[in-house]
Amino acid sequence: MTSLKEEEATEYLKTHKILELMDNLTSMVFFHRPERPREFLIEQLEQLKLSKTTSVNSPCLFSDANLDAIFGILDPVNRGHITYAQFKEALTTLGIKNINDCPDGSVSDQITKETFKNEAKMGLSVSSETFIKE
Repeated sequence: MTSLKEEEATEYLKTHKILELMDNLTSMVFFHRPERPREFLIEQLEQLKLSKTTSVNSPCLFSDANLDAIFGILDPVNRGHITYAQFKEALTTLGIKNINDCPDGSVSDQITKETFKNEAKMGLSVSSETFIKE
């Protein structure tokens, strides 16, 4: 049984997305392995703060090159498109929760690299936002 203080602490962490913030920052440090981790974390927090008030993207683990590589793995014969099932599985694997059910090309079951990357970037941006929209 949890105490009132524990429940309040849990609610505070949830309300302010503290666990998500710490998880994102820790993942970024492990991924990038910067020479100066404290300065790196400060930069990430500054970028996160800036992204809250401007159109600058939130810090993200995946670059365009990473998304190109993922698409290339899904399209090894270079057809220029993947299926909706591949698209959905890839975005789920990237940790994106709210996947667009009808992205461009879904009707013909041919999702292009451009659509894949746009949807991935949008989903990753949303999932890495660890602040509360006002």
